[in-house]
Amino acid sequence: MPPRRVITGRSQEPRRRYAEELRLLRTARGESLRELAKVVGWDASLFGKLESGATLGSPEVAEALDQHYGTPGLLLALWELAVGDPTQFKEQYRRYMALESEAVNLWHYGVSTVHGLLQTEAYAYEVLALGGAKGKELDQQVEARTGRRKVLDGEDAPPFRALLAEAVLRTPLQDAGAWREQLEYLLKVSEQPNITLQVLPQSAGLHGLVSTDLMFLRLLDGVTVAYAENAHRGELIEENASVERLQRAYDAMRDLALNPAESRKFILRMLEEVPCESST
Repeated sequence: MPPRRVITGRSQEPRRRYAEELRLLRTARGESLRELAKVVGWDASLFGKLESGATLGSPEVAEALDQHYGTPGLLLALWELAVGDPTQFKEQYRRYMALESEAVNLWHYGVSTVHGLLQTEAYAYEVLALGGAKGKELDQQVEARTGRRKVLDGEDAPPFRALLAEAVLRTPLQDAGAWREQLEYLLKVSEQPNITLQVLPQSAGLHGLVSTDLMFLRLLDGVTVAYAENAHRGELIEENASVERLQRAYDAMRDLALNPAESRKFILRMLEEVPCESST
């Protein structure tokens, strides 16, 4: 006789399973979200988002909840499974995109590439093609990316501060003409009253955001979230302490950057070095 299957009725999808366990443990205690927040020390809104699956929070939150509920290692293990789930990254990016369109203030640090909101069509084509997209799929991705730029246009467009590492401006496109167009576009958008563009020179040295492309979004309710990205994955960060730590690192780095006028001169120098003819 085959072994009897144990059916719990709980989700096997890591993110949902983590959210379900959090909700079940809290309701079994008879605690409200506010009571839980008072004991554990984070905002009640964070626990509500954790239980709805809107965010995963940080490992520190999972560990604190393990201690609170007397489930040593259980919630942290479920958190690790949810974070490692490949579908998690796509879900986080979709949520980030929705928040980006609603943000009332945006500030960014780019360590490797020009941010999507500042990319020309040619730049977007080359970057997205390197990710494996091609044909109709590539066309659709480029159209979607360049369409996002409208967020920064109009009288009600949010303020956007972009810090670009010097390496971004020293990593050209394959086609010199397309690269010239991208640099010219950066100069153009830097003239918009809602856009502040600064360059972080290599001479600034090491800093707290090395190897991390980072975007902060301040939302209508005053909450700030962050989206950190590298070549392989992205992470939406909503836990207050983590966001504040990243903001401090960003502020320190901003103080090392060239001011907007100096940054424009730097980009102009880069532009002067680009051949006038497209490479063939």
